[in-house]
Amino acid sequence: MLVSEGDRRTLGIDIRLASLLAAIAGSLNAAGFQATGFFTANMTGNVSSLSDHLGLAQFGTAAFFGALVGAFVTGAFISGLLIEAGRKQGVRAIYAYSITFEAALLVVLGLADIALTGPQSGWALVLGLSFIMGLQNAATTLISNARVRTTHVSGMATDIGLGLAALLSSSSKIPNAMERLRLHTGTIFCFLFGGVVGAVLYNLIGGYLLFCCAAVLLAVSLPEGRRAKALP
Repeated sequence: MLVSEGDRRTLGIDIRLASLLAAIAGSLNAAGFQATGFFTANMTGNVSSLSDHLGLAQFGTAAFFGALVGAFVTGAFISGLLIEAGRKQGVRAIYAYSITFEAALLVVLGLADIALTGPQSGWALVLGLSFIMGLQNAATTLISNARVRTTHVSGMATDIGLGLAALLSSSSKIPNAMERLRLHTGTIFCFLFGGVVGAVLYNLIGGYLLFCCAAVLLAVSLPEGRRAKALP
């Protein structure tokens, strides 16, 4: 899942990657909302809220939404820099390292969520999760040539609509419509499922949910990293 890039990836590989990471993203997004009432993966909603509060001259609240968007962009920026540097150095395990880095950040963020109380905990959690969502989405975008996006559903919902139209019209302009439908519907379902699980578990165990997500990511990234380094 974290070795092959671009056109060398099969549909099955993309579906497995999208399913896993979309479920993690949905879970973390729900956890952030349960903790603070803010979504950390929904940049469309956050930009809309930013514009609303700017229009109402509520600059303090606007700054908060601006920080969420900035954290997401910064995460994507850092991920892009690290992955491009790894590519130039011929590091085949760079994507596995990226997901391992995400898992490490989740452990740190989980510790902060458990240790901190009051407003500090909420700020740390939502800003940290927004950064992580940007990091993850950038990695999946680069490894799949933008076929896989795991932290938001607007684009995938559009692709599902286009895919259905292609199937009904037998259009040749959108190749592999059925395969794309499988990928995008599966991704949305896993994001939904992860959100349900994340909301339930965060209310039960709080920040320890982030440790669970980190463990799942490590269970995938560490073996993938070893496999990438063993390839000729």
